Amino acid sequence: MKRLFFILCFLCSWNALAGETTVSNEKPESARLSLFLQSGVSFLGFDDRDKFQEAVDTIYNDLKTEARTEAESLAVSRQDFQKVNLAIPLYAGLQAQLLDNHFLSLGMGFIYDNESIVLTDKSEKTHNYHYTLQAVPLFLEYRLAIPSSIISLSDSELFSVSLRFYWMLPGTEIYSSWGVLKAENSPLNGFGLSLGYLIGSWKGIKIYGDLGFNSITIESNKPYSTIVPIYTKDTETKEDNARWDLGGLQLQIRVSFGVIESKPKQTESK
Repeated sequence: MKRLFFILCFLCSWNALAGETTVSNEKPESARLSLFLQSGVSFLGFDDRDKFQEAVDTIYNDLKTEARTEAESLAVSRQDFQKVNLAIPLYAGLQAQLLDNHFLSLGMGFIYDNESIVLTDKSEKTHNYHYTLQAVPLFLEYRLAIPSSIISLSDSELFSVSLRFYWMLPGTEIYSSWGVLKAENSPLNGFGLSLGYLIGSWKGIKIYGDLGFNSITIESNKPYSTIVPIYTKDTETKEDNARWDLGGLQLQIRVSFGVIESKPKQTESK
């Protein structure tokens, strides 16, 4: 938490770094209060997918062993789980401009990633196995518009940097062909940093693109054996409570709609 506090203090002090300040008519957001919708692509850092692949490998080997003839052996086939967990989160929320270039947002979303494979036995009967990552995140975000004297593609302040804090609400869980693993309540599940750019605007509508990284850790009071067979001789590992990561790289698009507009300011230079 100390590192996050220092990061927040650093972001708040960026406006004072510019020796010359230019107030432009075009800012990342002119509304004092906005509604926003957000979506994108997240590459989830779920490394425990290997547990599900190991279970499928074991089931496949057992099916191969049951085959008595070459024809039955050839009938046995399988698919493998994807090596990457790709999700398209959906978010909605409110954004308030507290001071010029300083924004505070509160949002809630839904993350869903279903991974499914099919095994075929010696009788050519198919067996489906799956696991699904599901999360209902609530986030608080501080966003700072970066002065054009620090970074810009024009004379306008089109870049911004944001810091988010995440909490997981009920409904956050992993469910599979073998069971359900629910998340436990936590005072804080993670944080994220991203760099944003104002792609375009039309009247009170603003469209942003963001590239960032999240670190989100979720815990349960039950072991992974609740949702997937654990084929290991290490009983201590088998009884450990499950922890999983839904963070990782993310690309997102946010569309904001101004509800309460602020009065435009004249262009000034110092």
